[in-house]
Amino acid sequence: MDSSVNCPFCHLNLPPSQLQRHANSHFDEDDGVAEKDEQLARDLELAQQLSIPPPSSTFTIQENNTMDEKISCLIALQYRSSFYHVKSPGGLISLLSNCFELDADTNTTVLLSGYVDHFQSLASEDAGWGCGWRNIQMLSSHLLSHRHDASELLFGGSGFVPDIPFLQRWLEIAWEKGFDALGSHHFNNSVYGSKHWIGTTECAAIFRSFGLRARIVDFGPKELQSFFLSVPGTSLTPPVVTANASDKRKAFQVYGPMDRYLVGRNSDVSQLDSIVNDQSQSSTNYVAGESDHSMANRFPRKKEGHQVLLDWVWNYFSEESLTTSVQNRHVVITNRVPLYFQHDGHSRTIVGIQFRRQQNGVPQYNLLILDPAHRTVALERSLGENAGWKKLIKRGAHTLKKPQYQVLLL
Repeated sequence: MDSSVNCPFCHLNLPPSQLQRHANSHFDEDDGVAEKDEQLARDLELAQQLSIPPPSSTFTIQENNTMDEKISCLIALQYRSSFYHVKSPGGLISLLSNCFELDADTNTTVLLSGYVDHFQSLASEDAGWGCGWRNIQMLSSHLLSHRHDASELLFGGSGFVPDIPFLQRWLEIAWEKGFDALGSHHFNNSVYGSKHWIGTTECAAIFRSFGLRARIVDFGPKELQSFFLSVPGTSLTPPVVTANASDKRKAFQVYGPMDRYLVGRNSDVSQLDSIVNDQSQSSTNYVAGESDHSMANRFPRKKEGHQVLLDWVWNYFSEESLTTSVQNRHVVITNRVPLYFQHDGHSRTIVGIQFRRQQNGVPQYNLLILDPAHRTVALERSLGENAGWKKLIKRGAHTLKKPQYQVLLL
């Protein structure tokens, strides 16, 4: 059970034994602001080490329990994930919006999602393997802040974002409900307490198990389209797999975490090919495949390289009606949910996109990304000072060097 407490000044989650020392630090006048921020980050990491027992000792769900009993147990025992709370009332998105407002370039339009908390990977807990879980936490924080239906459905209606061990349990429950059967088989039906990398399909399984619609879109060279994972949820029969588990792991190692469903040469992938959009009549060498055919067909395909991905993201954020506009009118907050953004070896969260029309008339796009590998304190400081944040958040076409990318939208 969670025995931690929140600091009354910065709301940092701490063990009771650390609260007084930490609270007193807010009144130390001889420390600079930057030093205090660094100390807060160290306190957060220390709190993680002191307050969270090893996953194996956190709680146990008996295999012979019914599904309802497992869920009730998980709801009762899960606790809120600790993270650094940005001081600005609107969080990082508000700070990012302010930075773009200060830009006098009238040829620029910026579309942003609403509020989202940044969950950073911690060296003491999940560095090197936890990016997928942290991105799930970021998406969850947005949904809990903006959608009443999601707050009632996610994590048993707890109203908060659980820590990674509990997310691992929720994924196992999703598997037991029948979501992502192939992924469940790959992990031998168990991820709790492990350091396994996860990807877009695991993210989709978790959100689908709560009744939310999660769709996966693949972007990559046309010759790899039969490897796309853009398949609908469990309402359709999954591809027939004849390769054994060792073959699947081998494919995973070769192609990266997003290609977990790739199978050996003798596997039947015809069903997977039939689900992906028919690209046979398209002249492009870089295509997008998606589980929702009607949406995928609305976006232009005859583009070169990763321009397809950038065009798709722009259309995603610009399609819905805009809920809020700021004073300069070239920065708008949309009602779009951030995107889970996966490539071989890492995943991040897309929180918006910048469009700029260059002097030659050619449009230029920059993805706006929150990376779990970055420290929240560093993001907050760079945005607050309007200095150095672009190298942390902006990602143009020249940075998209992987052959294949995958996006999950909610």
